[in-house]
Amino acid sequence: MLLKTALRRELGSLAGVVFSALFTILVTTMLVRMLGRAATGRVDPASVLPLLAFSTVNYLSILLVLTLYCAILIAFTRAWRDAEMVIWQANGLSIAAWIRPVMGFALPFAVLVGILSLVIAPWANVQSGEYQSRFEQRQDISRAAAGQFRESAGGNRVFFVESLDDEQTEVRNVFVTQQKGDELTIVVSSSGRILVLPDEERFLVLEQGRRYDGAPSAGDFRMMSFDRYGLRLEPQERSSATRSTKALGTLDLIADPTPRNLGELTWRVAQPVSAILLALLAIPLASVNPRMGRSINLVIALLIYVVYNNLMTLTQAWVAQERLPFSIGVWASHACIAVVVGWMYFTRTRLPRRSLWRWLPARSRRAA
Repeated sequence: MLLKTALRRELGSLAGVVFSALFTILVTTMLVRMLGRAATGRVDPASVLPLLAFSTVNYLSILLVLTLYCAILIAFTRAWRDAEMVIWQANGLSIAAWIRPVMGFALPFAVLVGILSLVIAPWANVQSGEYQSRFEQRQDISRAAAGQFRESAGGNRVFFVESLDDEQTEVRNVFVTQQKGDELTIVVSSSGRILVLPDEERFLVLEQGRRYDGAPSAGDFRMMSFDRYGLRLEPQERSSATRSTKALGTLDLIADPTPRNLGELTWRVAQPVSAILLALLAIPLASVNPRMGRSINLVIALLIYVVYNNLMTLTQAWVAQERLPFSIGVWASHACIAVVVGWMYFTRTRLPRRSLWRWLPARSRRAA
């Protein structure tokens, strides 16, 4: 009982430290990436924090699996280095006896990973897609950011707006260029507003400005001053693309077993299974051989995790491409790791083999 309590306390503290470090790295990396996308106009700046939260939830299952693996590996590596495992083995406690207390710690992680992978992550992908879709469907001037040049959805206009109000309807100091063949039109205005007609057509009505028309190659432009000038805003055409498989619920994937859906289902099921297998693998993998150095087991553990993760990704791709049946792909990569786990427990628990040749008298061996 004391052994289990001490082990769970140590695993819990290590898991908290490892998760905090990995979570900080993940959030920082994704925040930098999201801010870069917002700066280039691919993401609404006002939606950066919600998109960051949903993207973090999407990767949280992988983060928990890696946290569990590292926590168990670090705890048992320390026990081997401090000779605690040697003491326990001398008292008749084999390495297989640690499976039960470790599984008691790992099973809640696996359940949480399963809930995240099968339920919460698809919901987060749906919410993230809706934020992105709403931004993509906004009209030309609504996509403009204050103080930045923005290209229209059709690619033939460039807008510059110095400032917008909170409701995105009033603009100040507007600069618009429009290209039609060789003709270039430049419109400059001090203020404007977005007008919505009863038939849902939208216009940008500019006030107190000037318009320049001409061909850049000719070198002559016509100038016209206006008190009010209207530009029709063409909405971006709605995408007819099918919904992403990552945004589909698990029950929807099962109800529509297309190759892409089965590939996504293979990946979701693999997450909680990988948590259990990696937790089992970390116990024998943590044993340290002083002759081979203190870090060799950590390097091997990292290589095994990378190979395992790539196997799951490859299996998902093969199932989606119909190169591998779902009935085989759902367990193939896990079976490979399960064989490695079984082999490592066998080599760590069996007694050294003694050859009968060594027990023969020396005279008999010389005669033979």
